[in-house]
Amino acid sequence: MTSKLVASALFLLLSPITVMAQSSQAVEETSYEVVLPKHIQERLDFRKNVPNTLTDAITAEDVSKARTDYSYVDPKRMIPTKLREAALTYFDVNKKNFANQKYIAIIDFSAHSSRARFFLVDMTTGKVQPYHVSHGKGSDLNNDGYAERFSNTSGSEASSVGFYRVAETYSGKHGYSVRLDGLSSTNSNARARAVVIHPADYVSESKSKAGRSWGCPALDPKYSAKVIAALKNGAMLYANTSK
Repeated sequence: MTSKLVASALFLLLSPITVMAQSSQAVEETSYEVVLPKHIQERLDFRKNVPNTLTDAITAEDVSKARTDYSYVDPKRMIPTKLREAALTYFDVNKKNFANQKYIAIIDFSAHSSRARFFLVDMTTGKVQPYHVSHGKGSDLNNDGYAERFSNTSGSEASSVGFYRVAETYSGKHGYSVRLDGLSSTNSNARARAVVIHPADYVSESKSKAGRSWGCPALDPKYSAKVIAALKNGAMLYANTSK
């Protein structure tokens, strides 16, 4: 009996040590770094360590500074002054919040959809390339080619105005596309609404009226990949009216 009791006592004393050792080993085994495929990691890296210090508090001094610093941008003055200065000032004040500073984009929703009103701006050279772009059905109820109302509400099928950060790319039902994060109170639901830049057959680099989307700024499939490649991973997009 005595030997059996001693054996039982030893078992009870040693068991917790064994369990603890196994538990420690399990923790070590699960601490290895997970390595994602390169193409996925590239989509996520731009969102790391991006400071959340966005501000809408723009001063007259900010506008003056941006006007001077970016005087080389849009030498042919293709972009309406109101939109160009608002975009460049916001970009300058919030620059560190945009991981991709090579390009910005500006959409003039006052222009008819038959006009090239999506402006891709090279921030190194100042060169501007205009493209045709759609607006949402909910913004143009009578389908006359003019966006007349805007919404941040799901189900509205309307375009949203404001500042965006162009985010990660993906391949969806429309093909190669890029997600948008709304930075303004007027477009804060952009990601939840699946408002993205994507190619669409109803948009063409001709003078014909563009078709309407469900709120997305859709582009001509011939040029959408080029535009998305320039803006992806953290560039700024500004969409608004110029009047």
